[in-house]
Amino acid sequence: MRNYETVLIFRPDIEDEKREALVERFKGIITANGEDFRVDNWGLRKLAYLIDDYPEGYYAILDYKADPTVIAELTRVAKISDILLRYMTIVNED
Repeated sequence: MRNYETVLIFRPDIEDEKREALVERFKGIITANGEDFRVDNWGLRKLAYLIDDYPEGYYAILDYKADPTVIAELTRVAKISDILLRYMTIVNED
């Protein structure tokens, strides 16, 4: 298993329940084939440039260990989610 970090930027006008539901969905995908799941909610932050006419976004950082196959499923779910502005997954080399 490898260490990964996923950054999620949510639309700022989304309710907390919807945002937490998507994070829980990601958690379920990760814990099925991974371990050491941790969420760091940064809250609302100003964006460097407008994304879909939003000047700010709600940031959540996911740190976890997982198999590389998990990343494909996370990407699929992120692409079909309409409450995400952007997402990015990187390998966290320690």
